[in-house]
Amino acid sequence: MEKKERTTNRREFLKVTLGAFIGGTLFSCSLSDLKNPKTMVKTPIRTNILRPPGAVPEEHFAQKCIRCGRCGEVCPYHCIKYFDVLSGGVFSGTPYIDVMEVPCYLCMKCVHVCPTGSLVPCAKEEVRMGVAVINRQVCVTWQQNKTGLMCKTCFNVCPFSGIAIKIDHDFRPYIVEENCTGCGICAYSCIADQYPDNNGQKAIRIEPIKWKKIKEIKLEDIKKS
Repeated sequence: MEKKERTTNRREFLKVTLGAFIGGTLFSCSLSDLKNPKTMVKTPIRTNILRPPGAVPEEHFAQKCIRCGRCGEVCPYHCIKYFDVLSGGVFSGTPYIDVMEVPCYLCMKCVHVCPTGSLVPCAKEEVRMGVAVINRQVCVTWQQNKTGLMCKTCFNVCPFSGIAIKIDHDFRPYIVEENCTGCGICAYSCIADQYPDNNGQKAIRIEPIKWKKIKEIKLEDIKKS
């Protein structure tokens, strides 16, 4: 009981301290001191930088999240990090996952420890952190006539291969967007950056679900290619 109290008190202290720090940082600066004041209140979520599984819509996240750090503490893969003031502005202290550093392996531990409902418990297949997008000009399999390679790495590592990632009649991968969790394992594992002509560029990126129109890439387009 005493240990639980100490943990709670520590989290409350961190919460209050962080809040005071953010407030002091933001409001002690005049607008002229900031290169771009709008970036302090603009969400830092972007390509490959995503919220953990089960996150509520971004417009509500910063308000609900109390920056307790439990999601990161429980993550066995250490993929959950936290924005600082410079990178996150008012979103400072909230969790994110950089899928190119460590993707989300969908263990789903974080959603069960969130005390405020910022991360909502859900099944793995219901996770919608983002959606994978394949750059066919970079993918070595889509460019197999030029590369002479046929890679199935993204298909093989996908937790829902055959559902979220499928292979067309020419053995080229494509995303079934409505089934993609956005975990980032495919993007992280992509080997296209090893092909000399790609100059270190991966063939897959993960776009936050909010900014990606579902079914933008239609199956008919795949068949025509």
